[in-house]
Amino acid sequence: MKKYLEWINHPNLDLKLKQELEQMNDKQKEDAFYTNIEFGTAGMRGILGAGTNRINLHTIRKATQGFCNYIISNGNNNCARGVAIAYDNRHMSYEFAMDCSLLLAKNNIKSYVFESLRPTPELSFAVRSLNCFGGIMITASHNPKEHNGYKLYDETGCQLVPAIAQVVIDEVNSITDELAINVEVSDEQKGLITIIGSEIDEKYYSEVLKIQLNSDLDKSNIKVVFSPEHGTANVPVPHCLNTAGYNVIRVLEQCDPDPDFSGTKTPNPEELAAYDLSVEYGYKNNADIILVCDPDADRMGVGVMHNNQYQILTGNQSGSILIEYILSQLTIKNSMPNNPVMFNTVVTSDLGEKIANKYGVECEKTLTGFKFIGEKVAQYEKDHSKSYVFGYEESYGSLISPFVRDKDAPQACLMLAEAACYYKHLGKTLVDVLNDLYAEHGFYSETQKSLSLSGKQGAEKIKSILENLRNDVFDSIRGYKVLKFEDYQKCIIVQNGETTPLTGFARADVLKFYLEDGSWIAVRPSGTEPKCKFYFCVKGDTMQKSLDKTKLFHNESQKWSV
Repeated sequence: MKKYLEWINHPNLDLKLKQELEQMNDKQKEDAFYTNIEFGTAGMRGILGAGTNRINLHTIRKATQGFCNYIISNGNNNCARGVAIAYDNRHMSYEFAMDCSLLLAKNNIKSYVFESLRPTPELSFAVRSLNCFGGIMITASHNPKEHNGYKLYDETGCQLVPAIAQVVIDEVNSITDELAINVEVSDEQKGLITIIGSEIDEKYYSEVLKIQLNSDLDKSNIKVVFSPEHGTANVPVPHCLNTAGYNVIRVLEQCDPDPDFSGTKTPNPEELAAYDLSVEYGYKNNADIILVCDPDADRMGVGVMHNNQYQILTGNQSGSILIEYILSQLTIKNSMPNNPVMFNTVVTSDLGEKIANKYGVECEKTLTGFKFIGEKVAQYEKDHSKSYVFGYEESYGSLISPFVRDKDAPQACLMLAEAACYYKHLGKTLVDVLNDLYAEHGFYSETQKSLSLSGKQGAEKIKSILENLRNDVFDSIRGYKVLKFEDYQKCIIVQNGETTPLTGFARADVLKFYLEDGSWIAVRPSGTEPKCKFYFCVKGDTMQKSLDKTKLFHNESQKWSV
């Protein structure tokens, strides 16, 4: 209530936000002010609205001023290098982006702002291309329409890793009155703002097109349905696919940058409802594959025509297919680099690692969040000890070529289309390829369940679930012995009654149970949404056995949520 009163009585409070505060009941006030909105695995995301626990002009300014303080502490040269800024189609994205550029200017920091909405991976590319010291992306990715968000990037084009993020967070937390921050600038300071557009687009598209492994394939035999889900992929993905020679059919009802996402049930390719209209287009046009991107174009979902119906692939499945295609082609062409390495996360399926190992490629695990993969890429770029060949997460994000340091859906769409075209010439669909991988490496059922719990009570409940699981380690789960337990917050491994250190990872609230049959279950709170997530990688001798065991483990996890 103290914070609420400070806000509503502050002379600098945005008028629309003040009107919202005046209409709040006590419960709404508590939820809006009980905490400060925080950075998670993909930056700062939340509901648009008034309050310290909301995304609004003042919380964005507080974050940006903290970032400004960090940049200034790194010297005038880095202020001159500046910050690239991009934004998506959401409510207030443009306004927030321009406000950020003004606040940077007020702090005598140069900025490069895109003229209109652009994908997250292109923002990462712009940071690198323009030699900026950092980047800001205004987006809530695949979250609901009521949300927006804010992501920060370092000079490598990678989202801030914990060590740097903590320095920025400390700067942000040192700001006691976010409402006192204004963006009044001189005419000279306005000159620090540069608007960018096609010149970066052309460079980015050129790099995307270079990832093709078989650019001379005959593409006349394949049709692709594409949906940007009203987001930023609407221009780059069709441009790159068309330039490469593919026949692309756009889902027209989902092409305009509508912040209310009125043409789709959900903009999240992790949810089956996101594909409904694309599937209709697929049947009408006899399309081979369906490609769906989230609003900021870092994630890609895939549907494949197989046995006269569309099968929607998970992120684990599309990632495994991409690994098989890329590594097999590098091997065939004798172009596999020395000491090749692939990256995925601790909640990503084991199948990808098995495929990589078949081709002599090492697999390194990171925590959830592509910034950890980007950090690894930067490390090996400097010491040349390993060569990057692929990186992906189970959450539908991958990176083919590291000229970008974040998930890149335009790259993934182009490579997936090429894989579909290549295998069609061999008489196979991508589902056939996946089934061949299962037959070779084992049958995996890879699923995820999310428990949505919003507000203060929800946050407390999620914390309670993790603490209960952490303090009551199981000997078995549904009759399957737990061989090993990993706690990434305590940084320990429990195995055969002994506890040993878990090294190589930053601390994170993640738990992982390894079972005797080769399956595992992981639990973590989402870093971007008010959810507790349960991940299942279930292995069986047949796909049916994997599916049957998955049901058992799903039922068990339901008890953990009570």
